[in-house]
Amino acid sequence: MKALCWHGRFNITVDNVPDPVIQEPTDAIIQVTRTAICGSDLHLLDSYMLEMERGDILGHEFMGIVVETGSAVTKLKKGDRVVVPFNISCGSCFFCDLKLFSCCDTTNPDADKAAKMMGHAPAGLFGYSHLTGGYAGGQAEFVRVPHADVGPIKVPDSLTDDQVLFLSDILPTGWMAAENANIQPGDTVAIWGCGPVGQMTIKSAWAQGAGRVIAIDRVPERLAMARDINKAEIINFDEQDVYEVLMEMTKGRGPDSVIDAVGGEAHGWGSPDAVYDRVKNLMGVGTDRVHALRQAIYCCRKAGSVSMPGVYVGFPDKIPLGAFMNKGLTLKTGQTHTQRYMGPLLKMIEDGKIVAEDVITHRLKLSDGPEAYKLFKEKKDGCIKVVMTP
Repeated sequence: MKALCWHGRFNITVDNVPDPVIQEPTDAIIQVTRTAICGSDLHLLDSYMLEMERGDILGHEFMGIVVETGSAVTKLKKGDRVVVPFNISCGSCFFCDLKLFSCCDTTNPDADKAAKMMGHAPAGLFGYSHLTGGYAGGQAEFVRVPHADVGPIKVPDSLTDDQVLFLSDILPTGWMAAENANIQPGDTVAIWGCGPVGQMTIKSAWAQGAGRVIAIDRVPERLAMARDINKAEIINFDEQDVYEVLMEMTKGRGPDSVIDAVGGEAHGWGSPDAVYDRVKNLMGVGTDRVHALRQAIYCCRKAGSVSMPGVYVGFPDKIPLGAFMNKGLTLKTGQTHTQRYMGPLLKMIEDGKIVAEDVITHRLKLSDGPEAYKLFKEKKDGCIKVVMTP
């Protein structure tokens, strides 16, 4: 089969690789019908994420048709159309019982490596390095899906692939980001980053009762989508001082909740902390650029909430803990417990209460994958979200 494979920094190719096979009785094999490039995939492209190996198959946002099931699979059958969550969970460990699926204790065979960096290991993830299990990803023609009775969700024929694809990651991620922000009815929510996760977070903040949503970015197309489609007020950080504008908009109090939907490769041209991060990157002594998170902490009102769905991979420093503590802020973060949200969000899509596919700007073939990555990374041609078909 054909798959997009990682071969080093900025080196992604379309390779011919062996078809996946059933390895455990709880496995299923999915023929991929849609797959997407996620913003966090760029951390792999840029080699910020550790423990990638040449030939690793990329991709964790995908859906398709069941073509084979293991002997122990009872909830899926050949021909079922399913969306697959990006994290792999057993459904029966301590954390899965609490519906904390991204913390699953049993699905990361590289748990020892991850624990050395993090203290404990997260769940296994599709296509996301050998710190999260080394599983082959979904930017391929076929995928092996472990624990097939726990992860994939069947979707009705009445909905298109485009409508439901983002149940795999960015829609639940945006929803959990808003949930973690502790939004109360009428609250003002500021969101850093208008990429795909940021757009889903805006939608989710409105759905969870926000009275005002302010979106921060510098890319014109992203800001336009946030304003025109998702009805947020916008701030272009290249043209305005974010702190000053937010204080003016909130009469000096600051937003009730702030959400970092950017993660470890934030831009912040000109500010001293952003220059500091970039110099460390260039010298090879640092990974994450944390300007958005630092700014969000400074801008949040006292006793407010900070939500961090943005992916960080290393050991960033200069976090303003003094401001964080003295302002009495609360931080919630984590990989998304995708399986918890897929069912309710699918119902919202069916009922027309949330639209996810309007984030798609480019539809390409899997064979165009290397060019698609470049287009997405460089934000050319108004690119916000790429969906590929094998």
